[in-house]
Amino acid sequence: MTASGWSANQFSALLGAYHSGPGLTAATTSALFGVYVLGLIPGLLLGGPVADRRGRRPVVLTSLAISALATALLMAGATATGLLWPGRFLTGIGAGALLSAGSAWIKELSSPPYDTVSAAGAAARRSGLFLSAGFATGGLAAALTAQWAPAPLITAYLPHLVLSAAAALLAARTPETAVTGGQLADGTTAGRTTGATSAGSATAGSATAGSAMDGRARVASPTDGRARVASPTDGRARVASPTDGRATVASTTAGPATAASPTDGSATAVPAPVPGLAPAPASAFRRLVAPVAPWVFVAPSIALATLPGLVDAGLTGWQTVYAGVVTAVTPGTGLLVAPLARHLAARHRIATAVAGLTAVILGLLLAAFAVARIRPDAALLAAAVLGAGYGLCVAYGLTEVAALAPPDRLARLTARFWALCYLGFCTPYAITLLTGWFSPATVLLAAVVPAAATLALIARRGTRCPV
Repeated sequence: MTASGWSANQFSALLGAYHSGPGLTAATTSALFGVYVLGLIPGLLLGGPVADRRGRRPVVLTSLAISALATALLMAGATATGLLWPGRFLTGIGAGALLSAGSAWIKELSSPPYDTVSAAGAAARRSGLFLSAGFATGGLAAALTAQWAPAPLITAYLPHLVLSAAAALLAARTPETAVTGGQLADGTTAGRTTGATSAGSATAGSATAGSAMDGRARVASPTDGRARVASPTDGRARVASPTDGRATVASTTAGPATAASPTDGSATAVPAPVPGLAPAPASAFRRLVAPVAPWVFVAPSIALATLPGLVDAGLTGWQTVYAGVVTAVTPGTGLLVAPLARHLAARHRIATAVAGLTAVILGLLLAAFAVARIRPDAALLAAAVLGAGYGLCVAYGLTEVAALAPPDRLARLTARFWALCYLGFCTPYAITLLTGWFSPATVLLAAVVPAAATLALIARRGTRCPV
């Protein structure tokens, strides 16, 4: 995950060097920054399902090899700039597949039987932290190398090749958590949600879950007359257990569920969903996660690719170092807000998203001010605030995905989340195009409007959904 973040951000810190060296235009460098997404989205959408079917390690190792090849092409692009395009495209493919498989791998390694100590939400925090660590260190290392090393647009990429080799060695020694055929390495079968119980039965201490592959709940009842809860394939518990020994079963989309009653063998079918149940994973993802996801990288992409070039006019000779500092500060702040994200998530389901979007709005306002006044110091502060928004939004999204996805679809849902996130990487190119008609400060101010609309939408939907 750290190697993935490093590969994405090492190019960002060198945008100024590509201006002064090969003489690429601002539009070209912004397009190169964004073409990464064209590779990343198919990498995400293909890597997730393949990781669910073939296992996590093969996808991760293949992704690391693709990422290393991409870095080699970027190095060759110092003299043959046409190679920068396939280099950035392959960087996206490698990072996308690695993110989807790696996030799922970390989620499973942070759960029993591999980890019996970590609290809920640890996997999401670890994924975000490792990724942010790569973002923060990759850009800074590339910038510092390019500032003082010979052949800067070649040597700046060498650290990533070393990191990729080390990551591959570590991945080869890490336990595989999924095997072919959709069966998890701990013995569970994909599609089976184990240990899911209804609220009433869990409180009583006598309800356990089993799931049939066709979505029908088959309930075995112990001698105390309490129904054990079956969990359908969408991950929602459907069974209410009254005290009279009858199992009241809500129907699923596959048809009505049936239950064997311990006392008289009867079952009562309820055609409507049980009130208070959480929405289906797909519905909850569309309503509560998808609107927030693009802002995960809208915020840092503006800080990394847009702000430095608009405020560094007075930093002659130090533009690359300044860009490197920005690339470290932005995701670095995302790392620092991790404890705050944990605290907010414990208070309310959408609290982290609300705080993250609020930080994005504040960061955009500061960025507009910094650009209008050509203030590098204010731009650095804006980058830090935008980084906080990134850290909070990514923590929220990964936590929600981990809670919503059943085991056999974890990598796929994670891939969809990252695909939506990385749409934000197209923002600098859009800003470059719009500055042909409007000033950069005006464009940044205009970006506040959709951010505020997303905040209002999530606040409205989040207060109406069960927590």
